[in-house]
Amino acid sequence: MVVDDSVIAATKLRVALESLGHRVVGSTDNGTDALSLYRDLRPDFVTMDIVMPDMDGVQATRQILGEFPDAVVIMVTSIGQEKMVMDALKAGAVGYILKPIKADSISSTLEKLAGRFEN
Repeated sequence: MVVDDSVIAATKLRVALESLGHRVVGSTDNGTDALSLYRDLRPDFVTMDIVMPDMDGVQATRQILGEFPDAVVIMVTSIGQEKMVMDALKAGAVGYILKPIKADSISSTLEKLAGRFEN
């Protein structure tokens, strides 16, 4: 599942994930809808943007993991958001991917998490 308020970033994530053999089962552009969509879809993992209007990715991660402790959430962030990344990791995110989105950085992050989810 992809959560990102940038259409460009969400599209790049979808293309990169699919090129790596994953199927994106859903997408939303805000943290508020992320929990509801997670409940409906129960994806193997979520890529979660940090900075979004309405509810940021750290809060959305806390909500998802509060209800689904085994959820695998990977943060997607820009350089300069280190404090928010640390907050997200403390909230239970398992890793992060830096923007701009590149398939090789996604691949290496997913390889580190192998065993936490299935393809």
